[in-house]
Amino acid sequence: MFGSTNPEIHLEAALGAVRSGDGFRTTLDALPVPTYMTDPEGAVTYWNSACVAFAGREPQLGEDRWCVTWQLYTTDGEHLPHDRCPMAVAVKERRPVRNEVAIALRPDGTRSAFVPYPTPLFDDDGTFLGAINLLIDVSAEQADALCDQASRCRRLAQATHDRQASTVLATMAAEYDDTAAALRSHHKA
Repeated sequence: MFGSTNPEIHLEAALGAVRSGDGFRTTLDALPVPTYMTDPEGAVTYWNSACVAFAGREPQLGEDRWCVTWQLYTTDGEHLPHDRCPMAVAVKERRPVRNEVAIALRPDGTRSAFVPYPTPLFDDDGTFLGAINLLIDVSAEQADALCDQASRCRRLAQATHDRQASTVLATMAAEYDDTAAALRSHHKA
């Protein structure tokens, strides 16, 4: 079961383990995907070793909120504050967040694209307990998409007769290529 690449299978295993009680940490520690939990205020309370490897850092109990990564960015390269990340939304709004992609920046400067699966946790009485999150690395897929975008920019730059527009498009293509290379270099490591 844990060898599956289907994140929903990992999420169901994690949720089942948490709901079963005290032994959940053993199950979560065995998951091959980065997994962490927060309390109802978003303070990170648990993380597995896959989480540390993915984030490139050991989260700080009592200090880290919402997320285990050092810094976050959108796929457009905009800084994403932790208090607005998908896990923060899941905790604040008490709902699962799906179909998001973010870029994690590690302290060593490497980046990874990932899809988070933040899911609120409730007890049998409906009391909100916090949330659990699985992080699925999609760096290779995002690198391919960035290369496609760079190629489109280069074609547009060659097709236009406006020198300024051509320069802007060529610069965008180079930036897309650089980000794709950064994602691929970590993915191969």
